[in-house]
Amino acid sequence: MRGFSNRTAIGLKRYSFVIIPLIICYVSLIIPFAAYMRHKPLVEKLGYFPRVEVMQLVSADQKQLVGAALVMKVLMYYGGLVENNQAKLAVPPDYPAMSRIIHAAVKLDPYNMDAYYFAQSILVWDVRQLKIANDLLEYGMKYRTWDWYLPFFAGFNYAYFLKDYQHAAKYYMQAGKLTGQPLFVTLAGRYLHEAGETGLAISYLSTMAKGARNAAIKETYTVRLHALQAVRSIESARDAYRQTFGHLPASLEELMQEGYLKELPKDPYGGRFYMEPDGKVETTSKFAFGKKGE
Repeated sequence: MRGFSNRTAIGLKRYSFVIIPLIICYVSLIIPFAAYMRHKPLVEKLGYFPRVEVMQLVSADQKQLVGAALVMKVLMYYGGLVENNQAKLAVPPDYPAMSRIIHAAVKLDPYNMDAYYFAQSILVWDVRQLKIANDLLEYGMKYRTWDWYLPFFAGFNYAYFLKDYQHAAKYYMQAGKLTGQPLFVTLAGRYLHEAGETGLAISYLSTMAKGARNAAIKETYTVRLHALQAVRSIESARDAYRQTFGHLPASLEELMQEGYLKELPKDPYGGRFYMEPDGKVETTSKFAFGKKGE
């Protein structure tokens, strides 16, 4: 045993001139490599992937599985960034790459709801890439025709972020049709009015009120319908005044003084109608019960 130990010691001494430089070389390489892995560009961490047309071809009948894997890849990547941020290792996310992968995922599997949730939560709120997110939602609506979430998301984006009330009304109408929920119908009517389409809002709410079976829902539609009919009567008087004098009236009181409006219509929500400087007719109730402030 002692002889074996001596031979081992001699062998180690003999090869120490090789082992020690290798260890030094390893340490000198691994430390910078580890630092590189921590700080290397995010697109490398997220990884590259082929064009979606190629992926559609090679995935054959496994498109759903591949699409789910791509979404999971992005979720894990983003989750890792969140953990890093919590550990004070803030790293800017590679949003363009995330968006490309999510779009590739829905091209492979347009029924994957996780992709749309991610687009709505991250692309909309964190990046404000509203057009990209809305394009994705509109693409999904072609396939998930039963899903009211997608038009609801799109309607919210158009109303809240883009102030595009015409598109907001369109998608809230779609969500209302799919669910029958009075909230979506009410919002659709509101945004049609905001878009200057009061007449269309009246026609829409009138149809919905006639078809409503629940008494409470019918009453909700009817109250807003009456409010918009009052608005429309004021708008008609305003337009007639402008056609005659070539400018907007200074107030609703002027419309009554000039005989274009016999009396000021009542707001069924309990507010008071007034006119903005640009001629838009509004009410202090904001078309909701319990709101009196202007």
